[in-house]
Amino acid sequence: MTLSWEWSAVIITVLLLGLMFIGMPAGLAMGLTSVILTIVFLGPDKLIVLANTAFTRGTENEFIVAPLFIFMAALVAYSGIAEDAYRAASKWLNRLPGSLAISSTAACAIFAGVSGSSVADSLTVGTFAIPSMVRHGYDKRLAVSTVAAAGTLGILIPPSVSMVIFGIITETSIGQLFIAGIIPGILLALTIMGYIVVRCTLKPELAPPVGAVTWRERFESLIPIWGVIVLFTLVMGSMYLGVATTPEASAVGAVGAFLLLAVKRKLTWKRLTDSLRRAAETTAMVSLLILGGFSLSYVAAAMGVAHGLADALLQTHFSPLAVIVLYNLALFVIGGPLETSTIIVITMPLLFPAFMKLGFSPLWLGVLTTVNSEIGTISPPSGLVLFAMKSLMPKGFTTRDLFIGVLPFVGLLLAFLVAMIAFPQASTWLPSHMR
Repeated sequence: MTLSWEWSAVIITVLLLGLMFIGMPAGLAMGLTSVILTIVFLGPDKLIVLANTAFTRGTENEFIVAPLFIFMAALVAYSGIAEDAYRAASKWLNRLPGSLAISSTAACAIFAGVSGSSVADSLTVGTFAIPSMVRHGYDKRLAVSTVAAAGTLGILIPPSVSMVIFGIITETSIGQLFIAGIIPGILLALTIMGYIVVRCTLKPELAPPVGAVTWRERFESLIPIWGVIVLFTLVMGSMYLGVATTPEASAVGAVGAFLLLAVKRKLTWKRLTDSLRRAAETTAMVSLLILGGFSLSYVAAAMGVAHGLADALLQTHFSPLAVIVLYNLALFVIGGPLETSTIIVITMPLLFPAFMKLGFSPLWLGVLTTVNSEIGTISPPSGLVLFAMKSLMPKGFTTRDLFIGVLPFVGLLLAFLVAMIAFPQASTWLPSHMR
């Protein structure tokens, strides 16, 4: 049975969204959609092609990157690095307005360098940073919303699980995607810090001063965070300088995290087995998403959807800027209820060929998709980070307070997204100098 690509796109979208609407996990929904459409429209004999595609792509070397980086993040979470980073930042930045909120942002940025997850970043830092800010008389809305917003750095600053999935689905270099996220990640962290400084300067009552700190205390606070700085430098530096491939760098990260815990005498059998279990669980979920994405990519290509959509976009004579703006508007709408990884595996098989024909850099596209997804995770009422933050809300703090508190940060991230669209060099300059 032959259909036009337009009807094929409608059938794929309706079937996929219908399965997800009834509660089926995204990976399974994509896989089942692919199987049904293959049998009905491509022929049962094509099922073996579908299986071979998933097997071949699922056994590529790049696949090992996800479990190793997830294992690294699980181990480092036990090192106490997030709290050490918060403590060090609070010593060095104590003279700035809103110093503890700024320190929370710095801690999220540093922990993002090993966590790869926005929810993990927010929950880990928020566990100690929010009570600390509340104890020092900080405005509760500022305290909670700062951690929620800064936690979004977890999927932008490498290593990022979302970047790994984007790279595998689109066949883009994961190492280059990681490097592409460094400058935007630093710029976003500085943007959040700058906003806090301005806001607390205009309204000093939001963040009372925390007291004086000696230079001895400042330098002593740096000692506990040396390990994670060395680990991040080894992993990212080895990829940037061409010393190691991305799978090799992920192995360096996993071994380095193991040694870091051993040196700090925080490695126990229970923590090791828990880290392995968490890595296995997350990897299984990620693998299901990726295999579903591969299957959907094959069906979309075989039914002519990917190339038909690309040709249609070119024939509309929309400017590349108009296309990327429309794409980001669509992501903003669906970014709240859907996880970043799910958004990538659903949209990229259909849209990536069209974007390549329009001449977009895949690295720039990966960063834009990640930043936009960050906005969705903190957008009321369905942002995933907001749901996670409810477990950390201080006494007397309501969901309404949380939603009102994050709105300025949503606006801030939207402005940052516009800047990333206007200046693609922020995403592409550093990778262009990789060896």
